[in-house]
Amino acid sequence: MALVEVCKQRLHFLRDDDFGDLLDDVQKFCEEHDIVIPNMEDLHFVPGKSRRKAQRLTNFHYYCVDLYFQVLDTQLNEWNDRFDKVNTELLLCMACLSLLNNFASFDKVKIVCLAQLYPQDFDRMNIINLQIQLDNYIHDMKMHSEFSSLRGIGNLAKELVKTGRCASYMLVYKLLTLVLVLPVATASVERAFSAMKIVKTPLRSKMGDQWLSDSMLVYIEIDVFAFIDNEPIMRRFHDMKPRRQQL
Repeated sequence: MALVEVCKQRLHFLRDDDFGDLLDDVQKFCEEHDIVIPNMEDLHFVPGKSRRKAQRLTNFHYYCVDLYFQVLDTQLNEWNDRFDKVNTELLLCMACLSLLNNFASFDKVKIVCLAQLYPQDFDRMNIINLQIQLDNYIHDMKMHSEFSSLRGIGNLAKELVKTGRCASYMLVYKLLTLVLVLPVATASVERAFSAMKIVKTPLRSKMGDQWLSDSMLVYIEIDVFAFIDNEPIMRRFHDMKPRRQQL
């Protein structure tokens, strides 16, 4: 997330202060390769379009505002849409549960903030108890070397179950499971939207919701359905309703 913030700041810097340097580099390139350099103060006209109806814009305005700024603004908007304030805070709080470098990223305040993002799973009393559990949890984790040598939050959750500490730190374990489920749930939603364009084609525009849901399930979980034989499916479909002949 720190690198994301650096990228966003660099894009802002390029937008505000770097166009002059870029223009100088382009002019030097054109001079070295005998390319005609347009006068930045002349009016810009699009080839093939009427000059009477064209806006009176200079070449400098066209290349700077309509091209350079537009590209950088598009990139900034994509960064801000992907990493808005809520997503950034969520990812930073999730990183505090990392066990790398002997739990160097542990931050009790941010972990409590992460739990507050799940009000249905952590009520007011759970938040208070979580703060107490976190103090005992981090002290316990740093005392035992088998936890600091693990890789990834998934292995940490498994080790908590294996050692029975998931019962002692029940709220911490619940938070770990929520963090593990979140990327999978997000990826599943994105895969579903991608599959929708493939399953519901223009020829299937009248497809009902249930049929669409069933078709998308089979398409998304194709690895699971690849091991299911067709014979049990045909037999189940036949038993759903009496038919004149066996399929």
